[in-house]
Amino acid sequence: MTRRLPVVLALVAVGLLFAYPFWWLVSASLKDRSQVFDNSLLPSVFRPENYAEVWRAVPLLAWVGNSVAVGFAAAAAATVSSAVVAFGFARFRFRGRNVLFGLVLATMMLPAAVTMVPVYLEWHAVGLATTQVPLWAGNLFGSAFYVFLLRQFFLGLPAEVFDAARVDGAGPWRQFRSIALPLARPGLIVVFVFELKAAWTDLIRPLIYLREPELYTLPRGLKAVLDRFGQGGEAQWELVMAASVVATVPMILLFLVAQRYFVRGTVTQRVEE
Repeated sequence: MTRRLPVVLALVAVGLLFAYPFWWLVSASLKDRSQVFDNSLLPSVFRPENYAEVWRAVPLLAWVGNSVAVGFAAAAAATVSSAVVAFGFARFRFRGRNVLFGLVLATMMLPAAVTMVPVYLEWHAVGLATTQVPLWAGNLFGSAFYVFLLRQFFLGLPAEVFDAARVDGAGPWRQFRSIALPLARPGLIVVFVFELKAAWTDLIRPLIYLREPELYTLPRGLKAVLDRFGQGGEAQWELVMAASVVATVPMILLFLVAQRYFVRGTVTQRVEE
Protein backbone atom coordinates (compact mmCIF):
# COMPACT_ATOMS: atom_id res chain seq x y z
CA MET A 1 0.00 0.00 0.00
CA THR A 2 2.85 2.37 0.87
CA ARG A 3 4.46 1.81 -2.52
CA ARG A 4 1.22 2.66 -4.32
CA LEU A 5 0.59 5.83 -2.32
CA PRO A 6 2.65 8.13 -4.62
CA VAL A 7 0.84 6.73 -7.66
CA VAL A 8 -2.56 7.25 -6.03
CA LEU A 9 -1.66 10.80 -5.03
CA ALA A 10 -0.41 11.56 -8.54
CA LEU A 11 -3.63 10.22 -10.06
CA VAL A 12 -5.74 12.26 -7.65
CA ALA A 13 -3.74 15.39 -8.50
CA VAL A 14 -4.15 14.82 -12.23
CA GLY A 15 -7.84 14.09 -11.75
CA LEU A 16 -8.35 17.34 -9.85
CA LEU A 17 -6.44 19.20 -12.54
CA PHE A 18 -8.76 17.89 -15.24
CA ALA A 19 -11.87 18.42 -13.08
CA TYR A 20 -11.05 22.04 -12.30
CA PRO A 21 -12.35 23.56 -15.59
CA PHE A 22 -15.71 21.84 -15.23
CA TRP A 23 -15.96 22.79 -11.56
CA TRP A 24 -15.22 26.39 -12.49
CA LEU A 25 -17.86 26.27 -15.25
CA VAL A 26 -20.54 24.98 -12.89
CA SER A 27 -19.58 27.53 -10.25
CA ALA A 28 -19.65 30.41 -12.75
CA SER A 29 -23.08 29.33 -13.99
CA LEU A 30 -24.44 29.76 -10.44
CA LYS A 31 -22.92 33.19 -9.77
CA ASP A 32 -24.19 36.71 -10.07
CA ARG A 33 -23.19 38.57 -13.24
CA SER A 34 -20.60 40.68 -11.43
CA GLN A 35 -18.84 37.65 -9.93
CA VAL A 36 -18.57 35.28 -12.89
CA PHE A 37 -14.85 35.83 -13.42
CA ASP A 38 -13.70 36.22 -9.81
CA ASN A 39 -12.05 32.75 -9.94
CA SER A 40 -13.66 31.58 -6.70
CA LEU A 41 -14.67 27.93 -6.79
CA LEU A 42 -17.81 28.51 -4.72
CA PRO A 43 -20.21 31.36 -5.48
CA SER A 44 -20.87 33.74 -2.62
CA VAL A 45 -24.47 34.08 -3.80
CA PHE A 46 -26.11 31.08 -5.48
CA ARG A 47 -28.26 31.93 -8.47
CA PRO A 48 -29.80 28.69 -9.80
CA GLU A 49 -32.35 30.89 -11.56
CA ASN A 50 -29.67 31.47 -14.21
CA TYR A 51 -30.65 28.09 -15.66
CA ALA A 52 -34.34 28.96 -15.68
CA GLU A 53 -33.60 32.31 -17.33
CA VAL A 54 -31.53 30.87 -20.17
CA TRP A 55 -34.07 28.06 -20.56
CA ARG A 56 -36.77 30.66 -21.13
CA ALA A 57 -34.63 32.86 -23.34
CA VAL A 58 -33.63 30.23 -25.91
CA PRO A 59 -35.12 26.87 -27.02
CA LEU A 60 -32.57 24.72 -25.19
CA LEU A 61 -34.88 21.71 -25.02
CA ALA A 62 -35.31 21.69 -28.80
CA TRP A 63 -31.55 21.99 -29.28
CA VAL A 64 -30.93 19.11 -26.88
CA GLY A 65 -33.44 17.00 -28.81
CA ASN A 66 -31.80 17.89 -32.12
CA SER A 67 -28.37 16.97 -30.76
CA VAL A 68 -29.66 13.65 -29.43
CA ALA A 69 -31.32 12.79 -32.75
CA VAL A 70 -28.34 13.83 -34.88
CA GLY A 71 -25.82 12.27 -32.50
CA PHE A 72 -27.51 8.88 -32.32
CA ALA A 73 -28.11 8.83 -36.08
CA ALA A 74 -24.46 9.69 -36.79
CA ALA A 75 -23.16 7.18 -34.23
CA ALA A 76 -25.41 4.35 -35.46
CA ALA A 77 -24.55 5.02 -39.11
CA ALA A 78 -20.80 5.14 -38.44
CA THR A 79 -20.85 2.03 -36.23
CA VAL A 80 -22.84 -0.18 -38.61
CA SER A 81 -21.14 0.88 -41.83
CA SER A 82 -17.62 0.75 -40.37
CA ALA A 83 -18.31 -2.67 -38.83
CA VAL A 84 -19.40 -4.08 -42.20
CA VAL A 85 -16.28 -2.79 -43.96
CA ALA A 86 -14.00 -3.87 -41.11
CA PHE A 87 -15.43 -7.39 -41.11
CA GLY A 88 -14.79 -7.65 -44.83
CA PHE A 89 -11.16 -6.62 -44.44
CA ALA A 90 -10.68 -8.93 -41.45
CA ARG A 91 -12.31 -12.14 -42.75
CA PHE A 92 -12.29 -12.08 -46.55
CA ARG A 93 -9.22 -12.88 -48.62
CA PHE A 94 -9.11 -11.22 -52.03
CA ARG A 95 -6.55 -9.79 -54.40
CA GLY A 96 -5.48 -6.27 -53.53
CA ARG A 97 -6.94 -6.38 -50.03
CA ASN A 98 -3.91 -4.85 -48.33
CA VAL A 99 -3.58 -2.14 -50.98
CA LEU A 100 -7.25 -1.24 -50.65
CA PHE A 101 -7.01 -1.18 -46.87
CA GLY A 102 -3.99 1.10 -47.15
CA LEU A 103 -5.97 3.47 -49.35
CA VAL A 104 -8.76 3.52 -46.76
CA LEU A 105 -6.28 4.44 -44.03
CA ALA A 106 -4.69 7.06 -46.29
CA THR A 107 -7.96 8.98 -46.32
CA MET A 108 -7.32 9.86 -42.66
CA MET A 109 -4.52 12.14 -43.84
CA LEU A 110 -6.95 14.20 -45.93
CA PRO A 111 -8.03 17.29 -43.94
CA ALA A 112 -11.77 17.77 -43.61
CA ALA A 113 -11.40 21.36 -44.82
CA VAL A 114 -10.31 20.07 -48.24
CA THR A 115 -13.64 18.33 -48.87
CA MET A 116 -15.85 20.84 -47.09
CA VAL A 117 -16.86 22.85 -50.17
CA PRO A 118 -17.34 19.88 -52.57
CA VAL A 119 -19.45 18.05 -49.97
CA TYR A 120 -21.60 21.13 -49.45
CA LEU A 121 -22.14 21.46 -53.19
CA GLU A 122 -23.26 17.83 -53.35
CA TRP A 123 -25.82 18.29 -50.57
CA HIS A 124 -26.98 21.53 -52.17
CA ALA A 125 -27.47 19.74 -55.49
CA VAL A 126 -29.87 17.25 -53.90
CA GLY A 127 -31.72 19.96 -51.96
CA LEU A 128 -30.60 18.95 -48.45
CA ALA A 129 -28.05 21.67 -47.72
CA THR A 130 -30.26 23.42 -45.16
CA THR A 131 -31.39 20.31 -43.27
CA GLN A 132 -29.90 18.13 -40.55
CA VAL A 133 -29.26 15.26 -42.96
CA PRO A 134 -25.66 16.33 -43.86
CA LEU A 135 -24.77 16.21 -40.16
CA TRP A 136 -25.10 12.41 -40.02
CA ALA A 137 -25.72 10.88 -43.46
CA GLY A 138 -22.06 11.04 -44.46
CA ASN A 139 -21.37 8.39 -41.81
CA LEU A 140 -23.29 5.85 -43.88
CA PHE A 141 -20.05 5.41 -45.84
CA GLY A 142 -17.98 4.51 -42.78
CA SER A 143 -14.93 6.04 -41.18
CA ALA A 144 -11.34 4.99 -41.84
CA PHE A 145 -10.36 5.23 -38.17
CA TYR A 146 -13.34 3.17 -37.01
CA VAL A 147 -12.74 0.62 -39.78
CA PHE A 148 -9.17 0.21 -38.54
CA LEU A 149 -10.27 -0.07 -34.90
CA LEU A 150 -13.00 -2.65 -35.54
CA ARG A 151 -10.82 -4.64 -37.93
CA GLN A 152 -8.40 -5.17 -35.04
CA PHE A 153 -11.25 -6.52 -32.91
CA PHE A 154 -12.46 -8.84 -35.66
CA LEU A 155 -8.92 -10.13 -36.29
CA GLY A 156 -8.67 -11.04 -32.62
CA LEU A 157 -11.71 -13.32 -32.75
CA PRO A 158 -11.03 -17.08 -32.97
CA ALA A 159 -11.03 -18.23 -36.60
CA GLU A 160 -12.29 -21.67 -35.50
CA VAL A 161 -15.66 -20.20 -34.54
CA PHE A 162 -16.18 -18.85 -38.06
CA ASP A 163 -14.96 -22.09 -39.63
CA ALA A 164 -17.47 -24.10 -37.56
CA ALA A 165 -20.26 -21.71 -38.53
CA ARG A 166 -19.31 -22.04 -42.20
CA VAL A 167 -19.45 -25.84 -41.93
CA ASP A 168 -22.94 -25.51 -40.41
CA GLY A 169 -24.04 -23.54 -43.45
CA ALA A 170 -23.87 -20.00 -42.08
CA GLY A 171 -23.09 -17.44 -44.76
CA PRO A 172 -20.99 -14.28 -44.33
CA TRP A 173 -23.93 -12.14 -43.21
CA ARG A 174 -25.04 -14.75 -40.66
CA GLN A 175 -21.49 -14.98 -39.32
CA PHE A 176 -21.33 -11.20 -39.11
CA ARG A 177 -24.65 -10.83 -37.29
CA SER A 178 -24.54 -13.86 -35.01
CA ILE A 179 -20.82 -14.17 -34.19
CA ALA A 180 -18.76 -11.11 -35.02
CA LEU A 181 -21.07 -8.42 -33.70
CA PRO A 182 -21.78 -10.00 -30.27
CA LEU A 183 -18.11 -10.84 -29.67
CA ALA A 184 -16.94 -7.36 -30.71
CA ARG A 185 -19.49 -5.53 -28.56
CA PRO A 186 -16.88 -3.54 -26.55
CA GLY A 187 -15.36 -2.25 -29.77
CA LEU A 188 -18.74 -1.36 -31.22
CA ILE A 189 -19.70 0.55 -28.07
CA VAL A 190 -16.41 2.45 -28.13
CA VAL A 191 -16.99 3.44 -31.75
CA PHE A 192 -20.59 4.44 -31.00
CA VAL A 193 -19.57 6.61 -28.05
CA PHE A 194 -16.67 8.20 -29.94
CA GLU A 195 -18.90 9.20 -32.83
CA LEU A 196 -21.73 10.31 -30.57
CA LYS A 197 -19.31 12.60 -28.77
CA ALA A 198 -17.93 13.89 -32.08
CA ALA A 199 -21.42 14.67 -33.38
CA TRP A 200 -22.49 16.19 -30.05
CA THR A 201 -19.57 18.66 -30.02
CA ASP A 202 -19.43 19.39 -33.76
CA LEU A 203 -19.84 23.09 -34.56
CA ILE A 204 -18.42 23.46 -38.07
CA ARG A 205 -21.06 21.48 -39.96
CA PRO A 206 -24.03 22.99 -38.11
CA LEU A 207 -22.62 26.44 -38.87
CA ILE A 208 -22.44 25.52 -42.55
CA TYR A 209 -25.77 23.76 -43.01
CA LEU A 210 -28.24 24.95 -40.39
CA ARG A 211 -30.11 28.21 -40.94
CA GLU A 212 -33.29 27.90 -38.87
CA PRO A 213 -32.95 28.19 -35.05
CA GLU A 214 -35.40 25.31 -34.51
CA LEU A 215 -32.94 23.00 -36.32
CA TYR A 216 -29.88 24.03 -34.29
CA THR A 217 -27.88 21.44 -32.41
CA LEU A 218 -26.41 22.36 -29.02
CA PRO A 219 -23.01 23.63 -30.29
CA ARG A 220 -24.75 25.83 -32.88
CA GLY A 221 -27.20 26.93 -30.21
CA LEU A 222 -24.36 27.80 -27.84
CA LYS A 223 -22.88 29.96 -30.59
CA ALA A 224 -26.23 31.76 -30.81
CA VAL A 225 -26.31 32.15 -27.01
CA LEU A 226 -22.78 33.57 -27.07
CA ASP A 227 -23.71 36.00 -29.82
CA ARG A 228 -26.77 37.13 -27.89
CA PHE A 229 -25.56 37.23 -24.29
CA GLY A 230 -21.77 37.41 -24.56
CA GLN A 231 -21.36 40.68 -26.44
CA GLY A 232 -21.17 44.28 -25.28
CA GLY A 233 -20.51 45.87 -21.91
CA GLU A 234 -23.52 44.19 -20.27
CA ALA A 235 -22.66 40.65 -21.33
CA GLN A 236 -24.63 38.03 -19.40
CA TRP A 237 -21.86 35.48 -19.08
CA GLU A 238 -23.67 33.62 -16.31
CA LEU A 239 -26.30 32.59 -18.87
CA VAL A 240 -23.63 31.50 -21.34
CA MET A 241 -22.04 29.36 -18.61
CA ALA A 242 -25.39 27.84 -17.66
CA ALA A 243 -26.09 26.85 -21.25
CA SER A 244 -22.58 25.39 -21.50
CA VAL A 245 -23.20 23.21 -18.44
CA VAL A 246 -26.40 21.88 -20.02
CA ALA A 247 -24.40 20.94 -23.12
CA THR A 248 -21.52 19.35 -21.17
CA VAL A 249 -23.26 17.19 -18.56
CA PRO A 250 -24.78 14.61 -20.98
CA MET A 251 -21.35 13.69 -22.37
CA ILE A 252 -19.93 13.27 -18.86
CA LEU A 253 -22.80 10.95 -17.93
CA LEU A 254 -22.36 9.01 -21.16
CA PHE A 255 -18.67 8.47 -20.45
CA LEU A 256 -19.39 7.30 -16.90
CA VAL A 257 -21.91 4.77 -18.21
CA ALA A 258 -19.62 3.50 -21.00
CA GLN A 259 -16.36 3.68 -19.04
CA ARG A 260 -16.06 -0.06 -18.44
CA TYR A 261 -16.32 -0.70 -22.18
CA PHE A 262 -13.43 1.70 -22.83
CA VAL A 263 -11.32 -0.18 -20.30
CA ARG A 264 -12.33 -3.56 -21.75
CA GLY A 265 -11.57 -2.38 -25.28
CA THR A 266 -8.14 -1.12 -24.23
CA VAL A 267 -7.32 -4.41 -22.50
CA THR A 268 -8.44 -6.36 -25.57
CA GLN A 269 -6.18 -4.32 -27.82
CA ARG A 270 -3.17 -4.85 -25.52
CA VAL A 271 -3.74 -8.59 -25.35
CA GLU A 272 -3.92 -8.79 -29.15
CA GLU A 273 -0.69 -6.81 -29.50
